[in-house]
Amino acid sequence: MLESSVSGRIVNITARAGLDLRRGSGMIAYAASKAAVAAMTVAMAEELKGKGILVNAVAPSTLDTPANRADMPAADFGKWVSLEAAAEAIAYLASPANLAMSGTLVPLYGRA
Repeated sequence: MLESSVSGRIVNITARAGLDLRRGSGMIAYAASKAAVAAMTVAMAEELKGKGILVNAVAPSTLDTPANRADMPAADFGKWVSLEAAAEAIAYLASPANLAMSGTLVPLYGRA
């Protein structure tokens, strides 16, 4: 049992494929695992409601990383989510500035 003085933030990372299941074609295990993270986030938020712990998740589409660029050289990198944009969203959700957002799945789709 959590003590009433405990407070904090939990930020999970899911993915667009976990929220928009039609986009998970060819990635069954990946889409299913990311959908599970999304469901777990909402369930945790409900379970921890009133205990001072806010639980959210970000759901990026393709992140602009060197590995993704190497794996998908013909893609339009300008449509991808920058690591900086993802980090800003995560930092806000984890910060004391987030006073009430809980159980939210934040889509980070860039221009995709």
